[in-house]
Amino acid sequence: MQILFVCTGNTCRSSMAEALFKDMIKKHYPDKLKDIKVMSAGVAARDGDKASPNAIRAMEELGIDLAFHSATQLTAELISEADLILTMTQRHRDMVLIMNPGARDKVYTLIEYAHDGQQDQAGLDIEDPFGGSVEVYRKCAAQIKRALDILIEKLVK
Repeated sequence: MQILFVCTGNTCRSSMAEALFKDMIKKHYPDKLKDIKVMSAGVAARDGDKASPNAIRAMEELGIDLAFHSATQLTAELISEADLILTMTQRHRDMVLIMNPGARDKVYTLIEYAHDGQQDQAGLDIEDPFGGSVEVYRKCAAQIKRALDILIEKLVK
């Protein structure tokens, strides 16, 4: 299974989601989830951009090295190859569907997927921490991690 996390620039939210998810799999479910491939991309990314310094710092505090992350622009090919696409906002989800309307059955916001669509529309987005303090990034990472905890439980079942 291939999971693709998507945000705007692939330097904050989706890069943190990818790194957190990989770390969680490695630490807690190395056998059960070993066949999952995890990637991230941005709808307006510049290939090769590094992760935001505060994203790196927030992940570092969790024992995760994001310093070597390199941003990837979302492409039609990445959408086609992914089995599950988890976006950080409804807008990102809509942009994926504009690029590939056939992806409708495999693209959700991360929160929407984690909660089986039971969240109200206003609660489906993970706020962009870009330009914020390291504390803003910590809160964003915590929100992402809460959704990933639920996602992993769903995948393990």
